[in-house]
Amino acid sequence: MTITDIRVARRRNAALIASDRGVPVLDVVVPVYNEQAALADSIHRLYRHLREDFPFSFRITIADNASVDATPEVAAELAAEIPEVRTVRLEQKGRGRALHAVWSRSDAPVLAYMDVDLSTDLAALSPLVAPLVSGHSDLAIGTRLGRGSRVVRGAKREIISRCYNLILRSTLAAKFSDAQCGFKAIRADVAAELLPYVEDTGWFFDTELLVLAERSGLRIHEVPVDWIDDPDSRVDIVSTAVADLKGIARLLKGFGSGQIPVQAIGAQFGNQAGAPRSLLNQGVRFAAIGIACTLAYLLLFLLLRPIGAQGANLVALLVTAIANTAANRRYTFGVRGPGVARHQFEGFVVFGIGLALTSGALALLHTLGEPPRIVELLVLIAANLMATVVRFVLLRGWVFHPRRTGQTVGSK
Repeated sequence: MTITDIRVARRRNAALIASDRGVPVLDVVVPVYNEQAALADSIHRLYRHLREDFPFSFRITIADNASVDATPEVAAELAAEIPEVRTVRLEQKGRGRALHAVWSRSDAPVLAYMDVDLSTDLAALSPLVAPLVSGHSDLAIGTRLGRGSRVVRGAKREIISRCYNLILRSTLAAKFSDAQCGFKAIRADVAAELLPYVEDTGWFFDTELLVLAERSGLRIHEVPVDWIDDPDSRVDIVSTAVADLKGIARLLKGFGSGQIPVQAIGAQFGNQAGAPRSLLNQGVRFAAIGIACTLAYLLLFLLLRPIGAQGANLVALLVTAIANTAANRRYTFGVRGPGVARHQFEGFVVFGIGLALTSGALALLHTLGEPPRIVELLVLIAANLMATVVRFVLLRGWVFHPRRTGQTVGSK
């Protein structure tokens, strides 16, 4: 090993960096807002785990987001009681704002955060941090949606979480499986490069950071976690969802216009960063294929109409669905090689949803009597447009998602 190699190794190994600087390896940030009841118990529990089961030196930072109850006093008492605990007060709310502020000023080479309710089993903390300490990965996230995860939560939150991640996959081509789990870590040198470009100060902060890292060619390590839902969660689902959608739109605009310089960020780490085929590019190709298939569908429907409306719809939709899946596989999503059978099978699942939409529209129309042929066609066109949107989302975010097809970022 050359001197240069040794220097590179020392620079990348967080434990060596911390030893040289005389600082803790890990800084765990716990953002809080009006958590006077739960804070002390959670910090004591976290401290015991780190002291007894964590192999590296550490610090716990309580980031108070402008609490108006006794949270600041409780935090100050904990900092006075435990040398490894400190508290930082922010005069404005926002989890993203708190993480941005604390991570930007921390001297630890590895930074992490977790929710104060400690819904995630702390046994996952060492597997989360280890790849960052060694330099193998740049960021690490706990995932509740990966194989090996064990999650206890209501159906409503489960559906919302999965739908959100499906939206991320279909719009931003995100490969990570769980953007919202409050259990993440990042190397400080990576944070220093990414944080200046992260605008969100609330709940979308995590997603923005991860998408920016992924587009910059950085390595994201995922750890399956055991997670138990906190029934006292204060997250406003509606306002959070609206903010998330606005954030997604802002990122799409930024990537499309070049205002977010992922190439330059990736170059700082020696990465050849590249974006996957753009949403606009895929949308245009998908639309062109969809128009051709819709015309073929309408022609087949008219030719087969003598066998009955439902039968003609079924056959026409089936034939064009096979052709549509094959064409989108090849031309829209750039997938080649094995997996044709699986993709066609999953395409049929999507086909079933389209069939339900168009058949349901036809059935509803015929309950009103025997409609004129032109009305029947117009209803079918409208139903197919709706089915097309659903189809694009599912094909992009599920069937042909790069994580499942093995395609490299930016493959054509």
